[in-house]
Amino acid sequence: MERGTPGGPVTQSAAAGRIPLAVVVVDGAGLVSHWSVGARRLFGEDKEAAVGRPVGDLLPVHGAIPEDREPYGAYDGLGPDLETSLDGRICYPAAGRARLTGPGQSRESGRVDVLWWAYPLVGPGPERLLVLAADAARLTPAEEPGQEQEEGEQADQVERIVPAFALHTDFPGAEELAARLPEILPSMSVGESSRIVAQVLELGYPVLEFSRHDRVPVTPDWGVARRVERKERRRRAAEAAARGLPTPPGETDANDEAEDLEYAAVREHLEFLNEVSGRIGSSLDLSRTVLEVSRAVVPRFTDVAGTYLREQVVAGEGFPEGPPDETTLWHRVAVEHTDEPGRWDDVVPVGESMPFPAHTPFFQCMTSGRPVLVPRITEEMGNAIASQFEKRDIRPLINHRSMLVVPLKARNVVLGFMILLRHQERPVFNDMDRVTGAELAARAGLVLDNARMYTYQESVADTLQDSMLPHIQPRMSGCDIATRYLPGTLLGRVGGDWFDSVKLPGARTALVVGDVMGHGLNSAAMMGQLRTAVQTMAALDLPPEQLLRNLDDLAQRLGEHYLATCLYAVYDPIAGELHLANAGHIPPVLVRAEDGRSQLLDLPTGAPIGVGGVPFESVLLRVAPGDRLLMCTDGLVEVRGEDIGVGLATLTESAAHPAASMDDACDTIIRALNTRGGRKDDVALLMARLNGIAPEDVAHRRLVPDPSEVGRARELVREQLRAWSLEALGDTAELLVSELVTNVVRHARSGRVDLRLVRSGTLLCEVEDDDQTLPTLLSAGPGDEFGRGLRVVSTLAKEWGTSRTGAGKTVWFELALPRR
Repeated sequence: MERGTPGGPVTQSAAAGRIPLAVVVVDGAGLVSHWSVGARRLFGEDKEAAVGRPVGDLLPVHGAIPEDREPYGAYDGLGPDLETSLDGRICYPAAGRARLTGPGQSRESGRVDVLWWAYPLVGPGPERLLVLAADAARLTPAEEPGQEQEEGEQADQVERIVPAFALHTDFPGAEELAARLPEILPSMSVGESSRIVAQVLELGYPVLEFSRHDRVPVTPDWGVARRVERKERRRRAAEAAARGLPTPPGETDANDEAEDLEYAAVREHLEFLNEVSGRIGSSLDLSRTVLEVSRAVVPRFTDVAGTYLREQVVAGEGFPEGPPDETTLWHRVAVEHTDEPGRWDDVVPVGESMPFPAHTPFFQCMTSGRPVLVPRITEEMGNAIASQFEKRDIRPLINHRSMLVVPLKARNVVLGFMILLRHQERPVFNDMDRVTGAELAARAGLVLDNARMYTYQESVADTLQDSMLPHIQPRMSGCDIATRYLPGTLLGRVGGDWFDSVKLPGARTALVVGDVMGHGLNSAAMMGQLRTAVQTMAALDLPPEQLLRNLDDLAQRLGEHYLATCLYAVYDPIAGELHLANAGHIPPVLVRAEDGRSQLLDLPTGAPIGVGGVPFESVLLRVAPGDRLLMCTDGLVEVRGEDIGVGLATLTESAAHPAASMDDACDTIIRALNTRGGRKDDVALLMARLNGIAPEDVAHRRLVPDPSEVGRARELVREQLRAWSLEALGDTAELLVSELVTNVVRHARSGRVDLRLVRSGTLLCEVEDDDQTLPTLLSAGPGDEFGRGLRVVSTLAKEWGTSRTGAGKTVWFELALPRR
């Protein structure tokens, strides 16, 4: 309540009370879908007669629903002339006041003064407009005790009620109103009611303004075009001129011109923000996003733009923890300017990291999270800022320039900030620029955070995939290996494809390629479990078909929802044999060294791992030195909409092309298959050149389990190493072989002892017997007579190990060959 005299002081007092509200809900077609008891009392129409009728026939909601004819009574124009969309939905809340014919009364006998508020509704339901109305007569403020009507004033001149909106406000009774709104809404489900209430409270609460002074009522600007306000202002000025009255204050063309200039400035800033929003965020690459932001503001908004980001953001790590302080390192990631080329490069080079002390405006910006405006950088401030740059004078670049520092925030965390500078000849940054810069920084901060999150997630995915995939040695006993892994689409960088190689006794090598069906972390986790299981079971030297059988049992125990294909091969370079088994995988390609012919191997397909209850078969092939084996996953050959036979034929053809190296051969295959396009799955590729081991590089001796054979074994090793010109390894090899043979003679229940020496990339020594009890590494005390043999082997050998065989066990060690 405002009370006072014209031209005198105005005092405020609050008026409290309750009035019944009429509640009407309108659907998208402009028809009434709900009519409350209060609406019946206020407008005199029963619910049955009102529901389904056009709202314009019943309510004075001009400006909210477009109508061609006038409703009951005359509309006094208090509601804003809001623009509407094509389907009749209003764009903004509307308010108005109208005098209508009362229920049960004629136009001559009585009028009802109605205040109404119309709220637009959005969402999945049919409701599109909520109208609240009240009888204004019941809101007339009563005369307070001791107050007398001022002389010469008439009742209709001293009281005026203006509808308005209070948005997110301290409006008295707002919480109570929010609690009571569901009670007055139609009988809806809880979800529908909550949706409507949330939108009403988001848009604003109904507010009534009581005034004792006749003045033009004003409602908040809800985005109505400035031309609508100008049109209304000119209409009022024309009416005043027609009545011979002076033009009301604030209605002149001069004011129009001033407001037009202000409006043009605001519009220019909004257009700039809209343009910047369209130019940034075209990529999820962090460095490219930073450049887009910098180039979007120079030169239109500023002449210099320097961008600084926190260390964790640049490193692609997780979200920065804790607020920044004087020890926080800030990386300069971009400097864009309109000065002479190279002028800033030496003084403030990109890539430099530095902290900022508390006395600088940069520290104030990054700790408060709000823009800092410096109209002109003084000599004193320039000296303070320049003190951070050792042996470089930055003052000529910044002094007397206007500066605006804006924070780059996301989720209330400062990721960085931008330093914006204008030349002296340009207007200084003002409050409007501060608001524009803050909005620009907010949008840029979200884009940078999206890029940071993508970079971080990509780093996590790559790290996870790298940890799952082995780093295979390029050379194994009797074969060379090359591999390639290609991730799938950006949405599935982590996949279930894998390859592996496992060293086996007898200079053999196990080669594995598998593919867990599906993508994402679950498939990668399943792949890691299966790969570990294959490593473990391969070390037990199981036949290929038995290994797949055990792997199938394990997959069923891990879960019924995972399937995987797997191709397992064991290469024996001494015997020149390849032992393969397949579990639902695409067949491998074998390229013959003799004539360069490539062929797709015809293997028993088998069922995928995880199906359960199906047999697996193995195939034994003879291979020659120089033959190449190619194993891959279906992502390389399978393209959506194309028969897989086309991809397999291309794979077979490209594998036969000669190449200078194994890596070149892999790249040739990848290029040949990738040119078809449409690949969305990840790819695992393993190529092995089967070099074999020549007979003259293998020495085999049969020994008897007798203590006297230990000396004979040492002599045999010495003679063979002399024949191979490896005398430098003689002492170590003799010692270790004697320890292994002694263990067999003393502890094994064996009828035979086999000693084998293999010269390949290393010197391999194997001692085999027919007892399957594996020796263990023991801790021997100072007084113990036994238990040191395997410890000596573990200390002196490059590698060593034990494994069971079909006829017993093998204990082996390797020694590195001397450099020549």
